Amino acid sequence: MKLLSKSLYVVSTPIGNLDDITVRAIEVLKKTDIILCEDTRHSLKLLNHLDIKKKLISYHKFNEKKELDKIIKYLNEGKILSLISDAGTPLLSDPGRILIQKCIEEEINIIPIPGVSAITTSMSISGFKDKFLFYGFLPKKEKELQKTLSNLRDVSFPLVFFVPSIKINFYLKVFKKFFSEREIFIAKEITKLHEKFYRQKVNEIKMFKTRLKGELTIVISEKNIKDDFFDEKKIIEKAKKYLKNYRLKDVVEMIFDTEKMSKKKIYKICLEIKKNENNN
Repeated sequence: MKLLSKSLYVVSTPIGNLDDITVRAIEVLKKTDIILCEDTRHSLKLLNHLDIKKKLISYHKFNEKKELDKIIKYLNEGKILSLISDAGTPLLSDPGRILIQKCIEEEINIIPIPGVSAITTSMSISGFKDKFLFYGFLPKKEKELQKTLSNLRDVSFPLVFFVPSIKINFYLKVFKKFFSEREIFIAKEITKLHEKFYRQKVNEIKMFKTRLKGELTIVISEKNIKDDFFDEKKIIEKAKKYLKNYRLKDVVEMIFDTEKMSKKKIYKICLEIKKNENNN
């Protein structure tokens, strides 16, 4: 296998079990000149396991701008570089976007070496629909978190999040407010010795009493909207009452919080009422 000079290889690495690395990824890492990695100590465990000794450059979210010129210089000199993350596929909630954009500008080859991802691994056994939205890490502060989930609650696809295990109960509490009727799938320590999966309805899952370890991948199921069973007369009465004192946008939100129907249909009903009022 011959590698292209003046190229950046984006190499996926295992998310836990070191034997999950692909044959092609091993070959690329063996033939690369320099490996960019988030934590050199962490990456050395994998490289030692593969018996690979290469020059390592620490490349993470705190220094990616600072190291950019040096890395581009190496690439323009014709060197072959590989970018890896601590686990899984690089750039998915990991640093590297700035480097990729610069390589595009400089017309430097960017070659993906696919492999493991906690996102697709979790989705593959979730049992939920296969069209999904990956969000990544959620906000840490409750006010920001509630704002984010308020925007996501109407997304009908399954939602995939990364959550630090130490804060699982904090997130579950807020999930119950926004996704109470959906199902939740939690993947802990995927492919590792203590791998475990939890499946339950969001409104039924209990807070964890013991501390979990590592990073969790959480999948919230698709939204199950049963608009066939909503009471339209009741919705119209509510909308007429609220529209006397509140803006249309606020009325839609207020009704959506209490009724089992899509926000789009609520908006349509409210808009029709407003039009009729204007015509009278």
